[in-house]
Amino acid sequence: MKPFANRRQILLEQLTAAGGGIAILPTAPEHLRNNDAEYPYRHDSSFFYLTGFMEPEAVLVLVADQDRQQSILFCREKNPEREVWDGYRYGPAAARSTFVFDASFPIDAIDTEMRTLLAGQPRVFYSLGQNTDWDARLMGWLAQVKQQRRAGVLAPEQIHELRPLVHAMRLFKDSTEISSMQRAADIAAGAHARAMRHTRPGMHEYQIEAELLHEFRRHGAEGPAYTSIVASGANACVLHYRAGNALLRDGELVLIDAGCEFDSYASDISRTYPVNGRFSDAQKQLYEIVLAAQAAAIDALRPGSRFTDSHDAALKILAQGMLDTGLLKRDLVGSLEDVIAKGDYRQFYMHSTGHWLGLDVHDVGDYRDPIDTLAGPDRPSRQLMPGMVTTVEPGLYVRPAPDVPEAFWNIGIRIEDDVLVTEQGRTVLSSAAPKTVADIESLMRQTGA
Repeated sequence: MKPFANRRQILLEQLTAAGGGIAILPTAPEHLRNNDAEYPYRHDSSFFYLTGFMEPEAVLVLVADQDRQQSILFCREKNPEREVWDGYRYGPAAARSTFVFDASFPIDAIDTEMRTLLAGQPRVFYSLGQNTDWDARLMGWLAQVKQQRRAGVLAPEQIHELRPLVHAMRLFKDSTEISSMQRAADIAAGAHARAMRHTRPGMHEYQIEAELLHEFRRHGAEGPAYTSIVASGANACVLHYRAGNALLRDGELVLIDAGCEFDSYASDISRTYPVNGRFSDAQKQLYEIVLAAQAAAIDALRPGSRFTDSHDAALKILAQGMLDTGLLKRDLVGSLEDVIAKGDYRQFYMHSTGHWLGLDVHDVGDYRDPIDTLAGPDRPSRQLMPGMVTTVEPGLYVRPAPDVPEAFWNIGIRIEDDVLVTEQGRTVLSSAAPKTVADIESLMRQTGA
């Protein structure tokens, strides 16, 4: 529990430096799926980041003032009858000792305790708008404290956003987090390799998804980090397609975008490969362009570079490839610089080249420089620093069109890896997933292994 306690202490010091006050962070609620069945429970990522506690119906409270720095957990009480149905509960006493809190209370006592904890505090740090039920409870607590003014009790007059403080911390991964993310990437890389080995014409997309899920759970992942994309043929040109009933046909490509969650940390890997195990000339031509774009984008990731440098490096190669293959006609669009300036490349590449990765697959953290003097969208892209983790995922998506060579129609390609920025440059966490033409074709000859 030491990493979680350390993070709470860092946040407490930031709250103290900001003038002190009380921070309130509930975990995620449970959600009913149908009748008396609930969706699989997933805790709030920031709550877990600061506590390590995975049970529902829990709230973290941090008190930071001149006299004390205190971390408090509210959680469910022990209940042997409910544990028969729902499983083990820590209860306040065991949770306090196991997760190293200064104090703990039953969640049913939170309304009473919060009136005491809020009294005399200058400000509240809280994420308004994230959960309307908790918003209402906070407003109720504040109203009750304000009613005690005649007795000399002061109530907080300010509510400050808690998210920016926690998100800035989560952007930088410590050694514990990196270890979990490496394991998540290794498991997902093995799942992609398994999918390649088992793929053959005539299978359904959902059967390939089943191979991914098998590998995730077989190696201890909690499950997929997001709904897996298994898109064959023209479906690969739909960016957020989900594995469906489509048949995998001889001569087509299949695009898989799938990652798992391990210790609550996500991996996010995309691979594209031929259903029959052999790239056609047209498929290989476009694939090599995307692969070269990804290599350039990864090479651009280093301490001191900007987040958008990676995208810019990939875009140059992708746009040049569009011109070289005739996807874009030079006599119509002009030079490489013209293609980029006018955005003509967006016909075949319409998304950014990466995003932060961590407890959330699209993780938190500002993409613009937080210390630059410019405001709003004019701020430059954020400088990369050791401990940041980003995906790198260029692609090409060719839908049928009159001016597009027919050999490339319905080819969708994306290649995505998870990359940690290090002191020396970068480390590709997901490097175990095959991605060269030679490696993919060699692996796919091992069908069913």
